[in-house]
Amino acid sequence: MKTVYMINGFLESGKSEFIRYTLEQPYFRIREKTLLILCEEGEVEFDQKLLKSSRTILEVIEEEEDFTAEYLTALEKKHRPERIIIEYNGMWNFKEMKLPANWQIEQQITTIDASTFVMYFANMKSLLAEMLRASDMIIFNRCDGIQDLSSYKRNVKAINQQAEIIFEDANGEVNSIMEDELPYDLKQDTLELDNTGYGIFYLDALDHGERYEGKELVFTAMVLKPKGFPGDYFVPGRMAMTCCVDDMAFLGFACEYDGARALRERDWVRVRAVMHREYWADYGGEGPVLHAVSVKPCQAPDEEIIDFSRM
Repeated sequence: MKTVYMINGFLESGKSEFIRYTLEQPYFRIREKTLLILCEEGEVEFDQKLLKSSRTILEVIEEEEDFTAEYLTALEKKHRPERIIIEYNGMWNFKEMKLPANWQIEQQITTIDASTFVMYFANMKSLLAEMLRASDMIIFNRCDGIQDLSSYKRNVKAINQQAEIIFEDANGEVNSIMEDELPYDLKQDTLELDNTGYGIFYLDALDHGERYEGKELVFTAMVLKPKGFPGDYFVPGRMAMTCCVDDMAFLGFACEYDGARALRERDWVRVRAVMHREYWADYGGEGPVLHAVSVKPCQAPDEEIIDFSRM
């Protein structure tokens, strides 16, 4: 299998800068050849000295119809690289992209120019969502002077909950969500969560579970009972979306509750629970686990789906 690093993003989002920086790092150097495939040429050019020292061969594919598994296989046979880096064109249909059967994506990284994120998110949301969905890492660069990075993170996390999200300005990495930007007071022992509050709590707890350790949470939720779950556990949560139906996801954490067996799938309940960080197999390690104090039937909220695009 050939190892592939997929770097995507819109034009001038920092893809070439990221690749150039990575090729310069000693830890990324290998003795064998690297094939770098550019699907668009931006302002950053690759210095021939860098390409030679990193044993990197550059190929350009200008047209989307030329980006086929057959042509990529031909490039592999021509250059016989050990690994491949693809700088993919953000305007091409990522969903329809086809790679050779023996090419395996090791890591997918999306770069975003924070100064133009709002424009692209508003006007090209579906294209952006396709890039973000399978990304392992999402890098917001050029964050200087932008105050509302927390909303950027919420919008991206709603599409891809597992990706690592990094914000960078001229001085390096910056923290994305400060405690005083949250729509509730973490100094309180009990947090009453409305629609917006629950959505933000869920996303923030994935990265900063320590903020909620021992906190009592009160929220309205739909019951989910995953197959194979222990009988005294269920998942209270909410359906959420960012841009379209394809991005719908159920946001919820495992919850221990003595009466879980009596709950029915898709029932609406008012949950009062305490959160702790514990090992949970589905998380692959430690993560948020709720312990119910009470679970009471209730009416569905007026807006059953949380819409992150309006936050």
